[in-house]
Amino acid sequence: MTSTSTEEMDGLPVISKLYLSASCPELKAESVISFSDTEEILSEIERVVTPPPIQEEQEDLSIETTTTTALPLSSIGLPSTATGEVVTHPPPSSSPLSSRRSLQWEFKGLTIWLELEEFDNDLSRAVEYFSSKHNSPFIPQSHTTAIYGMEHLSIEEARTRLRTVRDIIPQWPTFAKPTGITSDIAQCGRPGQVCDIAWSELTLATNPQHEAALDLLYELFYGPVYSRDRPWKPHNSVAYDNPETNCLSLLDTIMYASRNPSLLGMERRVASIALWSTVGKMEDWRCLERVRFID
Repeated sequence: MTSTSTEEMDGLPVISKLYLSASCPELKAESVISFSDTEEILSEIERVVTPPPIQEEQEDLSIETTTTTALPLSSIGLPSTATGEVVTHPPPSSSPLSSRRSLQWEFKGLTIWLELEEFDNDLSRAVEYFSSKHNSPFIPQSHTTAIYGMEHLSIEEARTRLRTVRDIIPQWPTFAKPTGITSDIAQCGRPGQVCDIAWSELTLATNPQHEAALDLLYELFYGPVYSRDRPWKPHNSVAYDNPETNCLSLLDTIMYASRNPSLLGMERRVASIALWSTVGKMEDWRCLERVRFID
């Protein structure tokens, strides 16, 4: 597992250690690299390479989650924040969506997404950037999944219930600044994983208020008897890919976040909650209903 720690130097946070995962075969598990200054950090980022794709014959290889916090942006001369307005649609694509790879996994059911507040389109721009750069599958809407794959309700029943959500949850609790960045490959059947995809995300934190809101949401859609994973592990994905064609890079995601500091530097309200049909492949997904928390 990869993580970083920070310490104060001249009033600014400075990354002091980077733990590199055993998922890179050229490095020992939990090896530690210490840095004395920012130039050394950037030099090390340029040196470390992304692990090669996992070959089919390596079926028993355990893929470790790779997580890190952002680089200290102020210490490398980048702007400290960004401001803007709430948006719910991605900016124009820089390359035709038809030319990009499709996500091959077949999804299911009706899904509830939280659509987070954006600052100068930052989440939507990140989704477009990685999809365009890697010619990888395009996520149709930046989101944080609350409930996935419901199959016990009709579309109209789910729509009717969503329209009452603000009666029981007037405003979803605000998310604190992301705790880090994760890139990994999900395998269906692992704890908390419901599909086979590669992804990169902004990792979010739950708290008692989020857990209580999620319980109310489950009660709304499932009734008083339901089960869910605890604690919730909220995240906002910025890129997807197929495991066998995965081009996503943790370091690439870190560097993009360092150039766009609002991604890791801002608390975010939930702008909307939306009902999506996630039946079939990702290009088949469609929004069925949306309720705004921020007018």
